[in-house]
Amino acid sequence: MAEENAAVVDQPEVDAKSAGLRYVSDNKPGIRRERRGDDFVYFDVNGRQIEDEKELKRIRSIGIPPAYENVWICPYANGHLQATGYDARGRKQYRYHPQWRRVRDENKYDRMMLFGKALPKIRARVAEDLAKPGLSREKVLATIVKLLEVSRIRVGNEEYAKTNHSFGLSTMRNRHVKVEGSRMVFRFRGKSGKRHAIEVADRRIARVVAKCQELPGQHLFQYLDENEQPIEVGSDEVNAYLQEITGEQFTAKDFRTWSGTVLAAMALQEFEGVDTQAAAKKNVVAAIESVSKALGNTPAICRKCYVHPSIIEGYMEGTLVHELRVVADAKIRDDLGNMPPEEAAVLALLAKRLEKQEAEAAPAAAADGREAASALAGRLVNLARKERKKRNTNGNSGREAA
Repeated sequence: MAEENAAVVDQPEVDAKSAGLRYVSDNKPGIRRERRGDDFVYFDVNGRQIEDEKELKRIRSIGIPPAYENVWICPYANGHLQATGYDARGRKQYRYHPQWRRVRDENKYDRMMLFGKALPKIRARVAEDLAKPGLSREKVLATIVKLLEVSRIRVGNEEYAKTNHSFGLSTMRNRHVKVEGSRMVFRFRGKSGKRHAIEVADRRIARVVAKCQELPGQHLFQYLDENEQPIEVGSDEVNAYLQEITGEQFTAKDFRTWSGTVLAAMALQEFEGVDTQAAAKKNVVAAIESVSKALGNTPAICRKCYVHPSIIEGYMEGTLVHELRVVADAKIRDDLGNMPPEEAAVLALLAKRLEKQEAEAAPAAAADGREAASALAGRLVNLARKERKKRNTNGNSGREAA
């Protein structure tokens, strides 16, 4: 397949351009706000108070919470980043342009197909590293990646562990897991303060986790360096390990996005056929709820961030089950036989629907190249077909948005 050689690259400047926006930075001068009584006044980059109602309406529409401090507001209506500020806990928060979020969401889901195709390679390397003796860096990282996949626990980061006392796999402490034979139970406070109790049964992984618990210190996942000294593992190392294996910019979060999509497809496939849109919507709600429980998210976040839109669209159109069971069969036989059937079916389905979207978008591209470029920005087909993208970019350069 052509997209097999596509690279996953995070290119925010390119994404901003594709969305018809200008890439900006809050390191540059921007609009500042000052409190006046119960309201705010705003000053432009030259220090003049803004009184233009259209501009004030734009600023207010960004929805910057009143409690934010050190607020920076983009002076351009088409800036990809519209505002930044610091919340009551001193954490930097961002407000992006809606078009930027749309393009980035599309890119996130398109990279999912590349991630799905990379999974056999990741799994083979993980199995190889788990077979190594001792507690080498590679073996401990492989253990975390295996747990990322089977437990669906977030990877976590040390900043959140220290400031929020919320944990993920890379920040677990010894007290967060109990090992009994092949069984592990992870009990911890996760994102947003939610308590989790997650059980995993895997004898090989359990042995590694138990050995990690024997090392000095409270940090669970540590490896032994060449001097037999324990070194703590961080989320950056986990992501670097994945990128080393694949040669792509994948991260630990991609496991959750992939898992959410596969779980949703399998859940929807189990429902009997329905005759009305209302019944179909009810089944979608039930499927999303089941996925949200597996991922530990709210249903709203689960649907928005972790389930590929094509899965829900296919079900609502009444084609999902056919595509999973029939269309995917040929793909599985041809080149996806090294994946579990349910994953191969989902991957083939997503590829098929993307091809369909591209074909449908072709007439629009001929009629209005700029609109099509925006609609298809970041799509997997553009990544895979670099030469065509270069030609389109050259053709549209004269119409680039300011």
